[in-house]
Amino acid sequence: MSSPADDAARRAGAILTIDLGAIAANWRGLRDAGRAGGRPVDCAAVLKADAYGTGLAVVGPRLAVEGCRQFFVAHIDEAIELRRVLPEHPIYVLNGLLAGTESDFVEHGLTPVLNHLGQLNAWRAAAQRFNRPLDAVIHLDTGMNRLGFGPEDAQALVNERGRLRGLRLALFMSHLVASEEPANPINGEQLSRFRSFVKAMPGAPASLANSSGIFLGPDYHFDLMRPGAALYGINPLPGQANPMLPTVTLQARILQVRRVDALQTVGYGGAWRAARPTRVATIGLGYADGYFRALVNHSTVYIAEQPAPVIGRISMDLVTIDVTEVAEAHSQPGDLVEVLGAHLSPDDLADRARTNGYEIMTALGRRYHRVYVEGRGDAAGEEA
Repeated sequence: MSSPADDAARRAGAILTIDLGAIAANWRGLRDAGRAGGRPVDCAAVLKADAYGTGLAVVGPRLAVEGCRQFFVAHIDEAIELRRVLPEHPIYVLNGLLAGTESDFVEHGLTPVLNHLGQLNAWRAAAQRFNRPLDAVIHLDTGMNRLGFGPEDAQALVNERGRLRGLRLALFMSHLVASEEPANPINGEQLSRFRSFVKAMPGAPASLANSSGIFLGPDYHFDLMRPGAALYGINPLPGQANPMLPTVTLQARILQVRRVDALQTVGYGGAWRAARPTRVATIGLGYADGYFRALVNHSTVYIAEQPAPVIGRISMDLVTIDVTEVAEAHSQPGDLVEVLGAHLSPDDLADRARTNGYEIMTALGRRYHRVYVEGRGDAAGEEA
């Protein structure tokens, strides 16, 4: 009798394999990069957007086993989901304290990243209402001009430390604007602003470095590093060799193969026209699964080490590929083709879609059958 996992794989139009061992190894490598400066620096993990599409509820516990002690997400619902599988670890919510959610934070033991005085005042009021001190993170905006305490509000904190009464400061943090560009002067400017604030506000750990920021050197590491994208294999050093291990392989199943005569078109709008007699295979994923429409006539999949160009418009559920040069024995209905993996990384696919690896990863479809393994090439794993 087949297992439920076997049945799900058999029914799937596409299969996403996630290498938990590689994610853990990437975390260790980033942690060790911080320790290279000669002093202890902690390394958190950013699990927002469902751990960049890889599965927050699976990746979080795996990193905790590896030694990760602190976690960041964007939204409170992500934090509540993570709390179910990590009952003890600190979990920080980057988007802060929405009005009316104070009791949710307290109930689930979550820590808001406070981004302005209004959130600070509301969280202090909650501490008074619950009659106990509450943990908080203060986010200083040093140049992003997005979330965080601006210069005036930050100075108000420096001048009036009493504004923090009733709160336990878990962290001071800021976010780098252009950490992937080491020569960009904004990095040094932000570092100087953050240092000045931390010096004026002693008493809590500090955190500035995101994935790329870790590679700017020890000056940026402070007490806690917050890698996100690099954990999942996205290159934190654009234009250089990627120091991170790949973490995902995406395979789609061939649903049908047909022969198309020269001058016939394929797909909506006749966007691709055959210049010769062509074997066309249709595979079971589309833009509803995060395979972007911008990839029309701009990408390639791989079958038995052979490239097969993507042709015609990307449909909601289907993609057509030219398998004329692929041996028929390897391009039959039911066969799997590599969409992401050894031949094409998320960063590579992002270049073709004119976006970045972050968007490719976070768009990974909910309809994929997911398989979790503990090492590249290890076929034995947990399926979901």
